[in-house]
Amino acid sequence: MQGSTVYLETMGCQMNVLDSELVMGQLRAIGYRPVDDAAKADVVLINTCSVREHAEQKVLSRLGALKKPKKDNPDMIVGVIGCMAQRDPDGIFGKMPHVDLVCGPGELNKVSALLEEVRANRTHAIALSQSMSRRNTVLQRALEHDSVEALDLSRDPAPDENLLQAYVRVQRGCDKFCTFCVVPFTRGPERCRPPAQILDEARMLANRGAKEVTLIGQTVNSYVHPENSRPVRLADLLVRVSDVAGIERVRFVTSYPGDFTDDIFEAMRDVPKVCEYLHIPVQSGSDAVLKRMRRQYTVGQYIDLLDRAREYVPDIAVASDFIVGFCGETQEEHESSLRLIERCRFKNLFVFKYSPRPGTVADRHNHDDVPEDVKRTRNIELLSLQERLASSHNQTLIGTTVEVLVEGFSKAALKAQEAEQLRGEEVAWRRTDQLAGRTRKDQIVVFPGKPEDIGLLADIRINAVTALTLHGEVVRD
Repeated sequence: MQGSTVYLETMGCQMNVLDSELVMGQLRAIGYRPVDDAAKADVVLINTCSVREHAEQKVLSRLGALKKPKKDNPDMIVGVIGCMAQRDPDGIFGKMPHVDLVCGPGELNKVSALLEEVRANRTHAIALSQSMSRRNTVLQRALEHDSVEALDLSRDPAPDENLLQAYVRVQRGCDKFCTFCVVPFTRGPERCRPPAQILDEARMLANRGAKEVTLIGQTVNSYVHPENSRPVRLADLLVRVSDVAGIERVRFVTSYPGDFTDDIFEAMRDVPKVCEYLHIPVQSGSDAVLKRMRRQYTVGQYIDLLDRAREYVPDIAVASDFIVGFCGETQEEHESSLRLIERCRFKNLFVFKYSPRPGTVADRHNHDDVPEDVKRTRNIELLSLQERLASSHNQTLIGTTVEVLVEGFSKAALKAQEAEQLRGEEVAWRRTDQLAGRTRKDQIVVFPGKPEDIGLLADIRINAVTALTLHGEVVRD
């Protein structure tokens, strides 16, 4: 609606970040103007994650904070979109009666129509996918696919949007049905986009200034799509996207261990623009736990996979995910995870405490029997071990030179600049010229630089490190 303002807050994964960008693009195209203050917006949308209970509690807390702005401005429209909307629409309306609309991730192309429905009828508006079980009909899948494709094809970045790095969706949904995971129920079955659409989008992004694209999917390495009677796989996509003029780096996330094929490693080895970085969640170092999770591989197979990756790409950086305190996890099973971390030497880890998700197999058939304090202790133990290993590895990088895509000012520099503007004086205790960027291996690097460095690929000589960050100086000709 012309002149209306919208505030859109995103929680969760890269898929949600991209979904929010696409929704905002559609709303901007019909006259909505994005604002940074929810209390002053005509429309407030929260794009939600439902993977863990903590994520949903954050959503409810955020929605609770909107009660007063909604009371002060009854015409404000509050909407919940994304995975939590799909999983529990009745719960959202029941707990938060000031919410006006819910829209699942498979129906986000309808957000603008839902807003108009609320505005016209002052009633709840709902759009949810009906094809979230194994018993999907061909027609249901096709209808949902059309809605998703319409959203992706509508992508039209704002002229002032920073497109240095961009996500490109190649696949939606998941068919794995791990016992702990709600994604197949909130995002539906796995389906892949046609290669031609992906390449058209990559070219458009490159023309708008993108130098790095990340191909994303729930299990991105299982991508396959027929083209002229032959399958196009992820390795083929990596080669084709790398050929797009203007694109300097190509990444992909997130991979599933059981679906990996060596042609992906060959592309990482042979195609210069494909980054030497792999995010491949293992979830546990115990075969017994993996079996209870219904993960379709063993610890030995996972180790073999990483060994193969390092044979093809010796200096590859690997990140992983672990869940601690899954149903029935014993101390010995937990210690198996610690041993796996020691063995695999990950670049970084994402560690989560298990929480039951309604509707999943684990919630229906297993007991969440690991005490919360034990989960907390195990979470700390894994992260502490990873911090020690990462610090040790990063020490070996001191004195080396790394290629960094300069993304902008560091968080510390932005805070210092803001303080200078507020006080009208220099903040001597904090550098305001500190830039930040990432290496090909997804390591964060901070260094003093110039505004004109932003957007460039710069060589940085590393002179100090922490477990998570590298510090250095620009190597200038």
